[in-house]
Amino acid sequence: MADKRSAVGVIGESDIVAAFRTVGMHVADARTPQQAQQAVHRMVTEGVSVIYITEGIARTIPETLARYNADPGVAIIPIPGSRGTDGFGMSRVMANVEKAVGAYIELNDTEE
Repeated sequence: MADKRSAVGVIGESDIVAAFRTVGMHVADARTPQQAQQAVHRMVTEGVSVIYITEGIARTIPETLARYNADPGVAIIPIPGSRGTDGFGMSRVMANVEKAVGAYIELNDTEE
């Protein structure tokens, strides 16, 4: 298989992923941790380099997220699900920024 890591995928509840299917992204409806793990592994094998996954299902597969966290060719990014955000995605972003920069950086949401 030639390495064509340029595709984008979305994993999560069917009502969320359906919208992404219409714009040509790889999608997988996942309601259980097992379905989510299989979807992540399948997408990575198929050359998907950016995988968006709803926060609710991402929380259930920490081992899978950790496995691909060290892979520079794959980015798994939690996004809000149908119930909105629970902060999991932002906490992962902050952890990655802290790891890259070497220090905690506080984001301030207030306007000046």
